[in-house]
Amino acid sequence: MSKTSEKIILLLIDFITVNLTFFVWCEVRSSMGFASAGSFSRILTLSVLVFLFWLFNFIFFGNYRTWFTRSRTDEFISVVKAVTAGVIIIFLITFDVQNDFSHPVSLSRIMIISYWGMLILFVALGRILLWSVKRRLLSLGIGRRRTLIVGWGEKSKNLYDQVSSAPALGYDIIGFITPGTKPMKSSYKHIPVKGSLDRLGSIIQKETIQEILIAFSRRSEQQLEKVIAQCDGTPVGLKIVPDLYDVIIGQARTNQIYGFPLIEILPQLMPTWELIVKRLADIIFSLILLVCFLPLWILFAVIIRLDSKGPIFYKQKRVGKDGKIFNMIKFRSMVSGAEKMTGPVWASYNDPRVTQFGRFLRKFRLDEIPQLINVIKGDMSWIGNTTTN
Repeated sequence: MSKTSEKIILLLIDFITVNLTFFVWCEVRSSMGFASAGSFSRILTLSVLVFLFWLFNFIFFGNYRTWFTRSRTDEFISVVKAVTAGVIIIFLITFDVQNDFSHPVSLSRIMIISYWGMLILFVALGRILLWSVKRRLLSLGIGRRRTLIVGWGEKSKNLYDQVSSAPALGYDIIGFITPGTKPMKSSYKHIPVKGSLDRLGSIIQKETIQEILIAFSRRSEQQLEKVIAQCDGTPVGLKIVPDLYDVIIGQARTNQIYGFPLIEILPQLMPTWELIVKRLADIIFSLILLVCFLPLWILFAVIIRLDSKGPIFYKQKRVGKDGKIFNMIKFRSMVSGAEKMTGPVWASYNDPRVTQFGRFLRKFRLDEIPQLINVIKGDMSWIGNTTTN
């Protein structure tokens, strides 16, 4: 099952539990003599709107990111945090300054605490049930991630034994990668040596590897850097045995399930809410510049066409996050077909290929304005460019 499918199922579970909570809470309120929420259709409409609020809240708090790698306790704690924050927001939104400050808090307002408790119970139980089902499927060999162990020696073999004894971890070990030359033996317990560290990148592509577990026999910063470089631009997860933690301190976090400790290298350290705010800022600032100065960009396009023959925009392929290929867009500042004339070379100060208007664009970096389209699409970012080449 793909990560997308897992998240869709999780979303469906949340939809059921959040709506069920709302219906039960409305019934409890009604049984206590409070005003009814209305007909079934009205309650259903309100319930869907409430779910949309919780959906954005859960996304904001990162409850849909790598949820299956958490323990049941961590999952429960994450639900408590998100629900508590959401209920506080609901309480503040529905706060009546005139009445709630001048009168004691009414019982109907206190009822929101019961909603808080019910929501935590229902959502947490739904997620833990799904978590348990997934772990059971992994134990049966369903949905495991294709994994390589980088290392060859007692440590890597012990790591394989530990991983094999805990199938619910979700690692399907398909081979070993040797740090140096090929060893005397070409397999361990029928698991083959796939190649040397120098070929790691090509092996990842060929074998569609999803996870890399690093277990060197001795400390080697150079080899560790080599592994990271080989995995750069690929969607694999990198984890390492704890004794090399000091080598990559500040770029790692502990990932422990069933008492099995591994350290995740180069994880996404920015919280989900920061990623959302950053993405919104990218889109808003880009739209402001593109829309507010649209007449100027149209004028640039006209001048480019009058200055020299050829297209208005220059496109070139770039490699972005996880190896994604995209077309970077810029205003054309050179004569059409410049690279065909000289081949790809570094632009110089008095580059004869640059057009007259192109020199003006380059001087003030205005040729890069169309890259805001790449930013809006998510290929690039204002800060922390996603391109790797």
